[in-house]
Amino acid sequence: MGAITEKQKRFADEWLVDLNGTRAYKVAYPSVKKDETAKAAASRLLTNVNVKAYIQERQKEREKRTEITQDSVLHELALIAFAKASDYARVVEKDAMVEVDGNMVPVLDEDGNQVKYRTVEPILTDELTEDQKKAIAVIKKGRDGFEIKPYSKIQALELLGKHLGMFTEKVEVKNTTPNAFEGLTTEELKKLIDDV
Repeated sequence: MGAITEKQKRFADEWLVDLNGTRAYKVAYPSVKKDETAKAAASRLLTNVNVKAYIQERQKEREKRTEITQDSVLHELALIAFAKASDYARVVEKDAMVEVDGNMVPVLDEDGNQVKYRTVEPILTDELTEDQKKAIAVIKKGRDGFEIKPYSKIQALELLGKHLGMFTEKVEVKNTTPNAFEGLTTEELKKLIDDV
């Protein structure tokens, strides 16, 4: 790693806190007050070879310390993205029962057959794998029974897709510079070239 100044180090350390270049620059260079100036200067610093190398080194150190790697983050996102509702609840068929004189008796149809009904039963958390549990955002008991909410599948898929480069934003570039040669004839253009 090449030479890096103390102010550049301070900027990089601050940037690593929240990835906010404007804020980090204003901390490292307190004489800069305008956000626009700080933002532009931060953008330039983030492309500086020595600053980039320092940031990468610090990120690797943090990765070792926390054991948070790109692979572990992608694994967690994949657990959410590919979780299935049937992992957490199942539709079951039960015998319809009714209370008569304090006793539960089966409900029969007109042919004398047991009436069945379908309901949803949550799967016990003890039956879930650790990976399945990681995809759950909320488990709570409400007036209609238990509610199990996973994290956003769409958001997880979107983040995975972006990481894999599947979604690229279309950027339209318009030339707003006036064309100084517009309207000139071929002869006039040739004359300009000859004059150069």
